[in-house]
Amino acid sequence: MDSTQGQRLTAHAGDQGTADADAEQFWERHYGTRRAWDAHVNPLLAETAAPLRPGAALDLGCGPGGDAIWLAQQGWHVTAVDISTTAVERVRERARDLGVADRVATEQHDLATSFPAGQFDLVSAQYFHTPFSLPRSRVLRTAARALRPDGLLLIVDHGSTAPWSWNQDPDIHYPTPTEIAAELDLDPAHWSVLRAEMPRRQATGPAGETATVIDNVLLVQRRDRRMAA
Repeated sequence: MDSTQGQRLTAHAGDQGTADADAEQFWERHYGTRRAWDAHVNPLLAETAAPLRPGAALDLGCGPGGDAIWLAQQGWHVTAVDISTTAVERVRERARDLGVADRVATEQHDLATSFPAGQFDLVSAQYFHTPFSLPRSRVLRTAARALRPDGLLLIVDHGSTAPWSWNQDPDIHYPTPTEIAAELDLDPAHWSVLRAEMPRRQATGPAGETATVIDNVLLVQRRDRRMAA
């Protein structure tokens, strides 16, 4: 997902089947009306990945594909995943148009129920929020287990409400990086937290407006030498 999206709300557990269908329809509508030129790399992903040796990357909630395309242009082989069929089709088309189709594989997944196969050197979860029920911590733990030894899991969440965010609830709580790490409950013998920060940056909204926003950043590295299960 991308940095212009709002914050996660939770559907009632008893409505899970309906919520799953509604989630796919919601994101289909969203990306069906999204302009192709809205796709751009999220800056904290670029900052983290730029010094790394390219390998296999997984982009969770790839949206319009700015991150996946940028990674492929840097030499990464990327699996780009989204619940929206429209989103993954457009990422595939854009990769072909930009000459990186051989380095971008797209898959449609509702991550509440399925997860892409494989092992990765980098997993990116940028603004991995949804207004529907999602076992987020479980998905991110699965992502951590899909890392190769020394692989990185980068989680970037909203830490503040932008003027253009759809959720303007003044009482909303943004989990801090420390709280997110606690929810993941990863064994410190096998995973290390390399970064847990809340930097500020200038962001641009969908109509070109700007505002200072806070990002909650958690960077985790798999340290054990055993291959992921």
